[in-house]
Amino acid sequence: MIDPIQAFMQANSLVAPLFPPESRYHSIAAAQVMQPDGTAIAYLKRRFVPPPENFSLLQEHMVTAGDRLDNIAAHYIGDPSQYWRICDANGAIRPAELTETAGKRLSITLPEGIPGAPDAG
Repeated sequence: MIDPIQAFMQANSLVAPLFPPESRYHSIAAAQVMQPDGTAIAYLKRRFVPPPENFSLLQEHMVTAGDRLDNIAAHYIGDPSQYWRICDANGAIRPAELTETAGKRLSITLPEGIPGAPDAG
């Protein structure tokens, strides 16, 4: 039996995302390169850390000794696997750098591109 949703997507040249909406890789396209021997190697295109101005600040978190990014994400976002959103909002490529120094302030933001209230802050 043919899945009607898959048939619709194929007929309309729609591609199902490789990753769920909460993944940092959700909107990243897959590509492939052909090797001289004809072998296809699939890969994800590069993901760039978005610029800080794409985020609306909700509040700040002051890092204390022993803080872990997954615990901070669980506290503020409600999901420890969303630690990458804090990394993006703070321009971090290496997550550990965000909690290495006690006293550092981390921006806790709305997801990228979602505007905050005009009088927030």
